[in-house]
Amino acid sequence: MGKVLIIGAGGVGTVVAHKVAQNPDVFTEIMIASRTKSKCDAIVKAIGNPNIRTAQVDADNVDELVALFNSFKPEIVINVALPYQDLTIMEACLKSGVNYLDTANYEPKDVAHFEYSWQWAYKKRFEDAGLTAILGCGFDPGVSGIYTAYAAKHYFDEMQYLDIVDCNAGNHHKAFATNFNPEINIREITQNGRYYENGEWVTTQPLEIHKDLTYPNIGPRDSYLLYHEELESLVKNFPTIKRARFWMTFGQEYLTHLRVIQNIGMARIDEVDYNGVKIVPLQFLKAVLPNPQDLGENYEGETSIGCRIRGLKDGKERTYYVYNNCSHQEAYKETGMQGVSYTTGVPAMIGAMMFLKGLWKKPGVWNVEEFNPDPFMEQLNKQGLPWHEVFDKDLEV
Repeated sequence: MGKVLIIGAGGVGTVVAHKVAQNPDVFTEIMIASRTKSKCDAIVKAIGNPNIRTAQVDADNVDELVALFNSFKPEIVINVALPYQDLTIMEACLKSGVNYLDTANYEPKDVAHFEYSWQWAYKKRFEDAGLTAILGCGFDPGVSGIYTAYAAKHYFDEMQYLDIVDCNAGNHHKAFATNFNPEINIREITQNGRYYENGEWVTTQPLEIHKDLTYPNIGPRDSYLLYHEELESLVKNFPTIKRARFWMTFGQEYLTHLRVIQNIGMARIDEVDYNGVKIVPLQFLKAVLPNPQDLGENYEGETSIGCRIRGLKDGKERTYYVYNNCSHQEAYKETGMQGVSYTTGVPAMIGAMMFLKGLWKKPGVWNVEEFNPDPFMEQLNKQGLPWHEVFDKDLEV
C-alpha cells in the first residue's frame, strides 16, 4: 500500500520499525534512517527482514533530508528523531512532496520550552502543497488526544474536566535512569507546571502540586502535575473543557536524584567552558546515564496511561476513564524495548497506517484529535495496546 521512511533509531524508532514490519499489507517498502547507520542496520537484523533498507542522514540538515526523500520517495515520513529536528524535517517534506508524522512537538535547543505555534505556522504551506502533517502521534501526546476525541464523539454532549494520568510502575533496577532521551526527559520535568482552567493557563512551580491517584492493577501512586503539550491542542479543539491537567508518577528516589542534578548544575542547557571546550552539562549527563534503549531486559512491572473525563450527557453528569496498561516485559519480548518506547512507537505506526489507508488524509497540519478516532481505537486493540473503559466511578481528580 505504501512506502514509509522512519527517521530515528532509538528506542521508539526500534518499536516503530518492528510494528511497521508486522503490517506488510499496509507498509510495502520500509527504510530506517539515522545519523548512525549501524544503529539502523542493527534494527533490521533484529527484525530479520533483509528487505528493509537503511540510510545515514543528518536530520538537522534540510538538503541531506531532501536528497534522501527524493531518492527513496516515501509517501510518509515517521519522525521519531529529536524534537529539535521537527522543523527541518517538515521543511524537507515540503520541498520533496512527502507527508509527515511525529510524536512530540518542536522545541528549540537553547530554551527548555515547547509549544505547537512553530508547527501550526506550517498549516497553510502544507495545505497549499496538498500534504498532510500529523502532529503528536505517540501515547501522550497521541493516544491521550484520541481517547479524548473518542469520549467526545461517543459519550459526552459536553466535556468539562479532563485529567490525563500517566503512571510508570516499572522497575529497571538502576539507581537513576530516564525512560526516554535523558536530555528531553529532564528538560520536561524541571520546567514549571501549567494547567488550563476557565479559559486561562495557571502556572505552578515544578512538581509543586501532587496527589495520590489509584492506577488499575497497580494501586495508589504519588502523581505530580506537569505541563504537557497535548493540553494546548485539546483545549483549543474541545472548547467546552473548563479544566485540563496532566499528571505523572515519580518515585522519591527518582526525585531525589533529580533535585541533586539540578542543585549541582547538571540540568543546565547553556554552554559552560571546560578546559577550553564548550559543553552543555545536560548533554554531558546524558552521555553518562544509562541508555533508555538498554533498560528493557531487566524491566519489570507496567505502565498505565489514560484519560479521566467528567462532563454532561443528556443533561446528567457522567464520568469516564479510558486507559491502557502495558507490560514492560511483554514489550521487551516483542520488540527488545521497554514499555515507554513501546507505548510511543505503536501509536506512531498506527497513525501512519491511518494515513496510508486514506482514513487520516487531509492537507494541512493537524493534531491527532482532529481526525476520526474510531479506526485508530480499533487498531490499538489489534496492535498491542488494548484499552479499557470505566464509567461513572470516582475519578479522584
